[in-house]
Order: sequence, then structure tokens, then C-alpha cells
Amino acid sequence: MTGMYDVAVVGAGPAGSAAALRVLQLRPDARVLLLDAARFPRDKTCGDGIAAGVFDLLAALGLPDLSGLGGSVPRLHVRSPRGAVADRHCARPNRVVPRAVLDDALVTACVARGARMRRQRVRRVEAHADHVVLDGDTAARTVIGTDGANSVVRRSLGIAPRPRVTAVAVRGYSPQAPATPGALHIAFAEGRRPAYAWSFPLADGGANVGYGIFDGTAPTSRDELLAGLDAQLPGQEPDPSTVRGHRLPLSTGGRVQPDGRVLLAGDAASLVNPLTGEGIFDAVASGVLAGQAALCGAAAGAVHRASLRRCFARHHRHTAALAHLMRSPRFVHAAVLAAARDRAVFDDVVEVGLGRGAAHARTLATIGALFVRPGTGRRVGVPTGPLLAPAAS
Repeated sequence: MTGMYDVAVVGAGPAGSAAALRVLQLRPDARVLLLDAARFPRDKTCGDGIAAGVFDLLAALGLPDLSGLGGSVPRLHVRSPRGAVADRHCARPNRVVPRAVLDDALVTACVARGARMRRQRVRRVEAHADHVVLDGDTAARTVIGTDGANSVVRRSLGIAPRPRVTAVAVRGYSPQAPATPGALHIAFAEGRRPAYAWSFPLADGGANVGYGIFDGTAPTSRDELLAGLDAQLPGQEPDPSTVRGHRLPLSTGGRVQPDGRVLLAGDAASLVNPLTGEGIFDAVASGVLAGQAALCGAAAGAVHRASLRRCFARHHRHTAALAHLMRSPRFVHAAVLAAARDRAVFDDVVEVGLGRGAAHARTLATIGALFVRPGTGRRVGVPTGPLLAPAAS
């Protein structure tokens, strides 16, 4: 082995880069190694929608303004399984940034700060009392696993994935205009399994399109996902060469962070929003927390576990309860109706789905009233009345 790194980060996506940047922000002289199996820039299967809060976290790490990496998308357009529509401007615009662009910018920032980047597929992790060894030849005082849903680092801790709480999705790039220009377009599907299609506008005029099923209890094929996409977004067929499938370990599966010098963040820690499949905000936030804890030596695992609990516990309680309710298309319909009617409900929905917000009592009461009101379960046409008309603010 050649020397000892202070921190080795396995996986150079947003979680890994955020972890490395936080270590170097706290200790600019730290020896940080960033490992990834891919050569950057590289594509990553994702919806490419980046919530405004992600850029806040990156700015707090001292990065320059990254808003120019992708187009600003001011609105969110959501359609319920039964035809109701909520279409409003978000409190702050989100952005659509291809992961090939975003992740490369973050890795470049890590290297500029002093991290060493190495292309390597880590296959073995051995934890000792005072250090961790990767692949038998690389040692670090602390290792952070941010290597995705199939994390080798997580498996080294004896933590098995839980397929019943794993979403599955397919994504592609369509040359056609987005379903709703200027908006993140989400269309929930009718059926016994919670699912939705998305169409997010790209700067070149095309769209990132996809379809996800948020229920790991039954097998799902690529053909089934593509059929769901076509049913919800007719005419937005993706270029077949860009179609990729992926699994999303949802936060409802529980998170295990043992004591010791091996930490988990992002998808490797099952930090994916069970309502939307959004994972970049959680990845960056948990990466920052892992970077802080990594400097705590043998106490790193306990410190990171406590930090994750403080940061996410309330959010996870709310999303777990709402994920259960969203198995009912009638509940989703009521939630969209409520968001169309009430600006505060809409803002709550955005924060719960794209950040780490919680549903306030008033929001739950408004949705509940529409859920139990006679007639809300009926299918409705595309709304045109003032209640459901797109709002300017």
C-alpha cells in the first residue's frame, strides 16, 4: 500500500463529490481519494431534474454558481390518475441538467480543491479498527460509500438490499418537444401500483422522458415500463439508443449506518424519495453529512447516523406515510386537486417531493377533505374551470 488517505470516497456522483468537497472545506490539507468505475464525463440514468435546493447546498460548499449548467424550469405541471391538473410556478425555479454535465462539473471541482481522482471499480472493502482497505492495496482512515443502488461498500457491511421497497424506472431522451414546455411535467397512472411518467424540457428543445413504478412487490419488465410511458406521454417516444432502466432504493426501506469507519450516503444509503424517486437532493445532503462525520475517526459511523437522523427523520416519517396513501389513485387525485386550489398546499407538495419538507397539518386537512368528499373519486376530464386553471404564481 502506498500511504494512507484521510478519506476515500467510492463513487463520484453527487453524493460522493459533495462528501469530498465537504472534507476539503473543513480540512483543506486532507488527503482525499475519489474512486469511480467510469471515465468522466459519463451518462447516468436519471430524470435530470435538479431541485433549487440542490444548488443551495452546493453553494454552501463554496462552489461557483452552477445555474448555467442547465435550463431554468419555473413551473411544475402535475396530472392525477383521474385527469385533474395542478400547474403552478414553483417558489423558485428548478433546472434540468443532464447528469453527464452535472457530475463532471462536481468532479472537476473536487480535483480543483485537491482531491485525487482514480478510475477504479472497487470490489472489496475490509474494515479494521483504525483504517479501511480497498481492494487490498488502498488504505484510508475512513471510507464513504456513495456507489449507488448496488453498492459494494454497503454489501461489505452486511446490509442487503430490500427489493420490496425499490422503485424501478426507465428513462430516455426524446427529440420531440416536452409535454409541457417550461414545466416539469408529471402524469400519474391509474392502477393498483403507484406509477407516473415524466417529461422534463431540455435546453436543445427535446425532453428527458421516463416512467417509474414505485412498488417492488411484483416483477416489472422493460416492455411494461415503456408501455406505461407511451400510454401517459403519447408522441414522446424516446430515442431507443438512449433508453436505460434503473432501480431506486427508497427511503421507506429503512437506513442502517453501523458504527465504525465505513459510511454510506445517497442511493447506497437508500436515500431516495418514495413519492417522486428524486434522489439528488438527498444524495448531496447526505454526502455533506458523511464528509463531516468522516473526520471523526472511529466515531464516524455513530456521528453520521445521528446526523442523518437529525436531518431527515421528520421528512422520512412524512414521506413514508404519504407513500402508503399514494397507493390509492383517489388519494393522488385529491392531492392534485388540493395543490391546484391552494398555493400553500402546492408549495408543501414541492418541498416534500423535491427537498426534505414535511406536510403541514393544513395541507393534510385540505387533501383529506377532498378525499372524503363525495364525487372526488370520479374520473374527470381535463379541467378548464378556474379551480384547476394554471396559476401564474
